Amino acid sequence: MQYIKDYIENNKQRFLDELFDFIRIPSISSLSNHKPDMYRAAEYWKKTLLDAGADKAEIFETEGNPIVFGEKILDVNLPTVLVYGHMDVMPVDPLNLWHSEPFEPVIRDGKIFARGADDDKGQSFIHAKAFELMTRTNTLPCNVKFMIEGEEEVGSSNLTPFCQKYKEMLKADIILVSDTGMIAQDIPSITVGLRGLSYVEVEVTGPKRDLHSGLFGGAVANPINILAKMIASLKDENNRITIPGFYDDVLNLSDAERQELNKAPFNLDEYKAALDLKDVEGENGYSTIERVGIRPTLDVNGIWGGYIGEGAKTVIPSKAFAKISMRLVPNQDNEKISQLFKKHFESIAPDSVKVEVKIHHGGQGYGCPIDLPAYRAAERAYTETFNKKPIPTKSGGSIPIIAAFEKILETKTMLMGFGLESDAIHSPNENFPVDLFFKGIETIPLFYKYFVEYFNNSK
Repeated sequence: MQYIKDYIENNKQRFLDELFDFIRIPSISSLSNHKPDMYRAAEYWKKTLLDAGADKAEIFETEGNPIVFGEKILDVNLPTVLVYGHMDVMPVDPLNLWHSEPFEPVIRDGKIFARGADDDKGQSFIHAKAFELMTRTNTLPCNVKFMIEGEEEVGSSNLTPFCQKYKEMLKADIILVSDTGMIAQDIPSITVGLRGLSYVEVEVTGPKRDLHSGLFGGAVANPINILAKMIASLKDENNRITIPGFYDDVLNLSDAERQELNKAPFNLDEYKAALDLKDVEGENGYSTIERVGIRPTLDVNGIWGGYIGEGAKTVIPSKAFAKISMRLVPNQDNEKISQLFKKHFESIAPDSVKVEVKIHHGGQGYGCPIDLPAYRAAERAYTETFNKKPIPTKSGGSIPIIAAFEKILETKTMLMGFGLESDAIHSPNENFPVDLFFKGIETIPLFYKYFVEYFNNSK
């Protein structure tokens, strides 16, 4: 609609300036020394919502990082949209691989480069500006609530009790999230499935102190060697996970469902070229699309131990560590999987070492029906903005809190992402196309318009 395009065109530079100011706040939730930055980010969101037209916005304390809540209630009889996003970001390491400062956003080749440019500052800010657009043009058709948290990247452990405590305040007819992606810049898609997550840390201890590798080598177990063997044993020659009971609850799709899933546009050669890979790897018998959408995984996210400084230091280290994540499919319970991992990993340890498994955060998978009024509204909004009907897709990523929303708030979630696989979220040189930032602001008001229409007709 022309008024939407006009408003965006007249405010483009301001929108970018305000987003860049937000990105400059290094709100890294996993690093305790950035705690003050979490509060700076919360204050920024509070001000942004009030300036955009919210009736109220406030910062709620939790046992961890703050949560921002804001709302504009036009009429209690109108439907309500609850927007969820997160203001925390991942660490920036390794810093030397960035081509520009991670918290000083720059535009190169039509893309915003910075930590949080996509995940989730850029995408969540789309909703703030779309909300502003609707309030300033008097076109907001329903009530809106915002819930912006500061711990999504570390498991959202304090958001569940927040939702339980403030269930009535958060009551809504649909939850709207932009923290997912599209198939391509000119091919919109709607995420209808997310994988769950189990995240653990393992510690292998050998001798009580580091030992001289010449005097003790060959006589005492090396924890790094043992850890490497244990990790290698977690998958077989077909890349299936060997933990007993791991696949017990996996729902296998029918041949027809798998064929439908593989109709999504995908070019394997381009995929490999984009990642500079000679070939892909994964569970035998499944396509790349299936491996990242409907099959569970186990990956080492970090591994360390011993001496890694400059020069040589010949030691048998006392300890070795690894962080391991398991992406889960619907029907797999993350707590059950974590316990299965712990039991198995401890059982395969030789007597020459001691093993400790620490279970960190996790969450359930999520599925969204495509017959919801919200889905039809999102489909129509994307189609109008991109001149192309969006494709329903299952994402390999996880947003652990989404399943909790459905359980606690008894509300489905609509995942309207605008990111791309090439945005390099969680990696150096994270980026977000400027065009998709503005396309998002153009699309979201249309979602509101059509959601109210379909919601009322469904009654």
